Parts: sequence; C-alpha cells; structure tokens
Amino acid sequence: MKRTLLYSFFAATALLTAESAGGIRWTAPPTWKAQGARPMRAATYSVPAAPGDKEDAECAVFYFGPGQGGGIEDNITRWIGQFEQPDGKPSRAAAKISRQPFNGVPVSLIDLTGTYMASAGPMSQTKTPKPGYRLLGAIADSPQGAVFFKLTGPLKTVVAAQPAFQNLLKSLTR
Repeated sequence: MKRTLLYSFFAATALLTAESAGGIRWTAPPTWKAQGARPMRAATYSVPAAPGDKEDAECAVFYFGPGQGGGIEDNITRWIGQFEQPDGKPSRAAAKISRQPFNGVPVSLIDLTGTYMASAGPMSQTKTPKPGYRLLGAIADSPQGAVFFKLTGPLKTVVAAQPAFQNLLKSLTR
C-alpha cells in the first residue's frame, strides 16, 4: 500500500512538472519558476540569479505549429543577430552551434555570449543593450513542428543554470 502511494505521489509530481508542445515533452528544472501565459510562448521560466548577478535569467519555450516559426537556421541566425560582440566582430563567429539527439529527438544547439540587445516587447523595435549576457538555445525537431528553447540572462546565472538546461534537454521525449 505504501509503495503504491509513493509511486502515485511521484507520478503525480512528474505530471505537474512535465510540459509539452508540438509533440515534445520535457521536465522543467525544479528551481525554475513557471511564469504566466505570454504571447507566442508555450512556456516561460524564471531562472534564479546566481550570486553577483542582479537579474534572473529567462527560459522561453516557443511553439508556432507545423511549418510555422521559420526554419532552424533562420532562428539561429535571428538569435545570433540579437547579440553584439564587445570587440565589434560578428556574433556568428563567436557562436557555438552543434546538433545532438536527446532520446531520439534531434536538437540543434547554440551557445553565445556578448551584449544581448533585449527587445522591449514582442514586435518592439526598441532594444536595451545588456552586456555580459549569454544565450543557450535549443531547437527540437518534431513532426508537428519545431519547439524552441531559449535561455538568456547574465553570464554567471546562465553558467550556473547550464546543468539544469542540459537536464531539461535530456528529459525531451516524443
């Protein structure tokens, strides 16, 4: 009886923490706080600031539907365009781009540090420069359309959150 109750508790906890979009499921790290609904997002998580950083990071998850949201390379190029390098060199040269499967889900990855040109809001042309920021991005391929995971924030905070982001990716399933 106790074993059944314990199993039920863990199963219920997993259901509460598992998220999904576009036929992809993931489990958000327990220290990340789910935020309310936002336009164009399947989920948004606040990632606690690391000691020394003044701002939390954010992990936004986007899903636009089959054939929507642009291609993988288009999105990687757009994300790179949201950063400037302190030395003035192209951010494309500073970006680390790779591809890796997680539980059979093909994922394109990007890692980029620099000055993040943060948008004031969806469709806003106003940009606020945020030096010393980092982006960890992942685009999961799904037959129902790509699911985009974009973690951005102060460098120390994103460095501290990188293992949790990797665990989120390791939890991906179809």
